[in-house]
Amino acid sequence: MTSKPPHPDSIDALKSKMSVQKDPEKFFMSITEGEKKPFDFLRVLYDGCIAGGVAGVVVETVLYPIDTIKTRLQVARDGGKIVLKGLYSGLSGNLVGVLPASAIFIGVYEPTKQQLLKSLPENLSAVAHFAAGAVGGVASSLVRVPTEVVKQRMQIGQFRSAPDAVRLIVANEGFKGLYAGYGSFLLRDLPFDAIELCIYEQLRIGYKLVAKRDPNDPENAMLGAVAGAITGAVTTPLDVVKTRLMVQGSQNHYKGISDCVRTIVKEEGTHAFFKGIGPRVLWIGVGGSIFFCVLEKTKQILAQRRHPKAETQK
Repeated sequence: MTSKPPHPDSIDALKSKMSVQKDPEKFFMSITEGEKKPFDFLRVLYDGCIAGGVAGVVVETVLYPIDTIKTRLQVARDGGKIVLKGLYSGLSGNLVGVLPASAIFIGVYEPTKQQLLKSLPENLSAVAHFAAGAVGGVASSLVRVPTEVVKQRMQIGQFRSAPDAVRLIVANEGFKGLYAGYGSFLLRDLPFDAIELCIYEQLRIGYKLVAKRDPNDPENAMLGAVAGAITGAVTTPLDVVKTRLMVQGSQNHYKGISDCVRTIVKEEGTHAFFKGIGPRVLWIGVGGSIFFCVLEKTKQILAQRRHPKAETQK
């Protein structure tokens, strides 16, 4: 930088070094040091799509069996047995949807976040993270919901392959069958996306203020795990409702979100809203650890390839 920096012991110096990220050359899911640079929307969108897609595929592949167990626990009624075979059922078809959904989610989240951070006061950074997470969730839901519907139907053994699942769902339920439970999906995933990203970003800000440096890979994983576990626990009731609506198919056991809630309370009690909370917290906690670690690492690699000399000098 050519400008004269503030005195190293001053409060302004600390704020300058630890301010919310404005430098698009550094990790986009973080705060960072560096001077302000012009906002490059297309580059941020591209990097976000690449990093989000890679992170989404990795975490989905690693944790798919836990997600399958969680789904079967939530669907089981009246003490039904949980089948532990075919835990990777539907993975390949699911990845076809996870890749673009994760790419869209982070690709939309990042530029939205950066624009909000520029528009809002620094002390409202959490609002920017929360709102950007919700916007990214809405954008990716057009791909994520059909992917989730097909995945969960295959996890409980309704279909043997993703193409068959799509074909039969459309034939028996119409195109809208692929968006079964869309309302409950948004009810669960919009708060989930917004809360998880907000917690993660704020944890990173706090960590960097204390450590006075960027978190390394294990530390990014730890922060992601905490954010994921907390968010997974508090959104479990929403996940149960979403799962029940998505897997009911043409049976129409539930007529909507409110009817699903009333029926579950009447037939199974309120404790049913926390079915599968153990696997869900484990899955999302570990998933958050992997997702954010891979996300940050991928962004670092992209930045190093773009400016190898600048990165090696740091």
